Amino acid sequence: MERVARDVRQLPKAHLHLHFTGSMRPTTLLELADKYGVRLPDALTGAEPPKLRATDERGWFRFQRLYDAARSCLREPEDIQRLVREAAEEDLADGSGWLEIQVDPTSYAPRLGGLIPALEVILDAVDRAQRDTGLGMRVLVAANRMKHPLDARTLARLAVRYSDRGIVGFGLSNDERRGMARDFDRAFHIAREGGLLSAPHGGELTGPSSVRDCLDDLDATRIGHGVRAAEDPRLLKRLADRGVTCEVCPSSNVALGVYEKPEDVPLRSLFEAGVPMALGADDPLLFGSRLAAQYEIARRHHDFSDAELAELARQSVRGSAAPEDVRRRLLDGIDAWLTG
Repeated sequence: MERVARDVRQLPKAHLHLHFTGSMRPTTLLELADKYGVRLPDALTGAEPPKLRATDERGWFRFQRLYDAARSCLREPEDIQRLVREAAEEDLADGSGWLEIQVDPTSYAPRLGGLIPALEVILDAVDRAQRDTGLGMRVLVAANRMKHPLDARTLARLAVRYSDRGIVGFGLSNDERRGMARDFDRAFHIAREGGLLSAPHGGELTGPSSVRDCLDDLDATRIGHGVRAAEDPRLLKRLADRGVTCEVCPSSNVALGVYEKPEDVPLRSLFEAGVPMALGADDPLLFGSRLAAQYEIARRHHDFSDAELAELARQSVRGSAAPEDVRRRLLDGIDAWLTG
């Protein structure tokens, strides 16, 4: 039995599920709101994270309204640069050696001069943050399933066009109860043909069927969330056999009411079924915790040993788009954390 638990913030890991606006520090949001004279909803100005529940339409609408209010405070390239740099600093403090941040540039286009200028501002900010902090960073461009599939195709083409500037994957986010995965199959085909990994959201607000749809219709390499696959043993085996990484975000699952308590999140079920996982923070601004806290949940509420936490970290690295030298360095660091 281990006498002293190792510090999970010192455990090298990759962070594969972090949304752009949702990565913002609460203090930064308040400063930007003051800078632009934006009146934020009370839920975003308190000392505690907002009370959320997205298992019904009204709850999801409220979640989106808070997210949109925060995003409205990002208006200038310097705001984007600050957000990305601070996200990198927070990740480094939590032991991350590789971050893939997810963004729908369409949402920022109106204030940043259009879709292409917005994407270039974001990619420039990522380049600068990498240089300033030393953290390896890449971008996943995510389409919005609430919008028309033609919009997703436009984004996929743009993502492929800028793949040499640090875009590694293509996602599909927002309420998975809306818009069938198959409606976006053409966009994902464009992305995959262009060398991008397929990482749609599924298996969070709806059950195992949405995970199957991501596999069957979008040929997913990774699944954003995917936890509801635990309800179907055959699906768990399929994910394990194909080596599809589920980007599991325990704090987010509880905050949005997918599960009542941290111990209800089926981390053990996925882990013991051999499904690769990459723990993620999702939207720290709204859920109140960052990357290392997800590993603490695995330890405290699911009795993961340090050896098992190290294996979770390895799975996050293996599921990433990090180049081979970065993977080797992180995997060596994980071994050193465990033996040291």
